[in-house]
Amino acid sequence: SFIFSIQVEGRKKVLLGSISLQDYFTNANRELKKDTQQDYHLEYAMENSTHTIIEFTRELHTCDINDKSITESTVRVIWAYHHEDVGEAGPKYHDSNRGTKSLRLLNHETSKVLPTVVPYFDLVNQDVPIPNKGTTYWCQMFKIPVFQEKHHVIKVEPVIQRGHESLVHHILLYQCSSSFNDSILDYGHECYHPNMPDAFLTCETVIFAWAIGGEGFSYPPHVGLSLGTPLDPRYVLLEVHYDNPTYKEGLIDNSGLRLFHTTDIRKYDAGVIEAGLWVSLFHTIPPGMPEFRSEGHCTLECLEEALEAEKPSGIHVFAVLLHAHLAGRGIRLRHFRKGEEMRLLAYDDDFDFNFQEFQYLKEEQTILPGDNLITECRYNTKDRARMTWGGLSTRNEMCLSYLLYYPRINLTRCASIPDIMEQLQFIGVKEIYRPVTTWPFIIKSPKQYKNLSFMDAMNKFKWAKKEGLSFNKLVLSLPVNVRCSKTDNAEWSVSPILF
Repeated sequence: SFIFSIQVEGRKKVLLGSISLQDYFTNANRELKKDTQQDYHLEYAMENSTHTIIEFTRELHTCDINDKSITESTVRVIWAYHHEDVGEAGPKYHDSNRGTKSLRLLNHETSKVLPTVVPYFDLVNQDVPIPNKGTTYWCQMFKIPVFQEKHHVIKVEPVIQRGHESLVHHILLYQCSSSFNDSILDYGHECYHPNMPDAFLTCETVIFAWAIGGEGFSYPPHVGLSLGTPLDPRYVLLEVHYDNPTYKEGLIDNSGLRLFHTTDIRKYDAGVIEAGLWVSLFHTIPPGMPEFRSEGHCTLECLEEALEAEKPSGIHVFAVLLHAHLAGRGIRLRHFRKGEEMRLLAYDDDFDFNFQEFQYLKEEQTILPGDNLITECRYNTKDRARMTWGGLSTRNEMCLSYLLYYPRINLTRCASIPDIMEQLQFIGVKEIYRPVTTWPFIIKSPKQYKNLSFMDAMNKFKWAKKEGLSFNKLVLSLPVNVRCSKTDNAEWSVSPILF
């Protein structure tokens, strides 16, 4: 069973008599009906002049067709209330006293409360001007405070400027090369830009990730993010994704992350592996599809090589962040060993773009050499008339899993992308201009696609549901190109071949 607690503010009077709890549901016409099977049970209630607090329980799976099963996926909790008590005629219309909130009711979270006053430092942007365009990635380098001994970060909190909760979509923190001086800290720059400072290109290793809707993250008692040793970051890059779909002008932001740290060293150092689909235009999703599935592979060859060299006994995953964009409807991180599928590492079958946070695993799971991982994403593009591409914009798509694990090894990215030429052959492309000198590259034949980019050709193709389903089947069967990256931007021997 599950315990719920609801607190309503703004009551204007103290209720008299006992508080009752009744189980209602809505039908297809949104009419409120009393459920013949009463599955909600009142455990506690309290009310004063300002608050009503109700705590109740319910089985996770009630076998009642009018109840939604409670799983580890995201649920949209809808709340509404009227200032008057429920009478014999049932609840009264709530008017404007209503709202929704996405929650993960079964997130197996460790305590957020720090045991004592813990020192912290902030990595936050200073007066960043947000352009009046839909998507901006802003990068700023920071120097980690100099510690005389090893420290562990034990909690990370987002620091979001008030009023910018929907503007700041996600924040990534990367470890950079240590061979710089402090002059690189003087200014930030738009990420992935031709004029971006070269120093930013050394920042490939994700050491923390936060996304919209998430709150603070506390590491388990035996794990921390290491600072202060030669292997630890001296310089870090804060990458903030600003989502400004209405092109609002004049926005200035001061958001970032707060890191709590301690000299009470924990047993293990935490690491992060980015797994899934390599963010690329080769990740293609046709328009008009009620469901389309993409897969990103962290292959057994990559995990075999990296783990055998670093930790043959395996690494232990304790939390996962699943990440997609607006077309995303569900994400699963699947785990295979010797051809057998293990328990899912993490899943969200009701993905909400505006609510993304780390899922704490109920039980840590071990990844061994020779295992492989598949990040599987479901998308809905019914309302789109053109192709959806993998990319950085909120209107583009991603399919990523960020695995928090210990002990830390020299593996930062394990991702794949399907072969592009067979995707183009599906729409009838026969030849492209080689060598590839433009991006996106240009098609040579047949005539109807001659001198078009592969993006224009894909959009020119007449997509219907039948073609979309056939294309999905093809993409899932294609060979993949793999990125298996080390902390210092080098690659393990599993190297990508794009054409």
